[in-house]
Amino acid sequence: MAKTATKWTLSEEERKKLLKVLTYEKVRGKPIYYRDYKKVLKGELPPEAVMGSSGLQAYLIMLLIKFLLSKLDEEKFILLSNELGFLYGKGSWRNLDIAVFEKEKVKPYLMQDKLIPVPPKVVIEIDTKADLSRYGSFEDYVHEKTQDLLDAGVEEVVWIFTKTKKVMVAERGKKWIVQNWDEDFEVLAGIKVNLKDLMEEVS
Repeated sequence: MAKTATKWTLSEEERKKLLKVLTYEKVRGKPIYYRDYKKVLKGELPPEAVMGSSGLQAYLIMLLIKFLLSKLDEEKFILLSNELGFLYGKGSWRNLDIAVFEKEKVKPYLMQDKLIPVPPKVVIEIDTKADLSRYGSFEDYVHEKTQDLLDAGVEEVVWIFTKTKKVMVAERGKKWIVQNWDEDFEVLAGIKVNLKDLMEEVS
């Protein structure tokens, strides 16, 4: 890969390899790239710059993982994170920020270097790193991903939006709800989360 005064010059093979690295998700065979992936292809940004989380996103994920681990029955459930790859159909996989699985169902896949084909019971997403140029709006992407996950067997999908400080809760067979950060939402039976309280406890 050579660099001129204004841009990178990529061979076709190098471009394909880089696009593979920059693929955030794949839906029905079509890739969804990381946001600002074109800047990486032009040499304006390194891949890490578009693939990394913001401080707030990482902080919220840490708080939620810590809280959930203190509440979950470890005999029945296991929590996975770090943009876990969930394979839910031919040519379709999604990255998950936080996923709660039934331990016995996911156990056979935990030591394999592959995407996990078992649907989690609960998925929690915080914003997105996806390039949204193929969508009409951010909401279109959120709704598509949520419906895909529910159709694949996920029982509950929670979205946390840091800019608007809103939470969307979607459960299979129920009305989707959008609420404020200071309102409780339930993750599995009896485990209630309040983002405002969670953040104030450690501030």
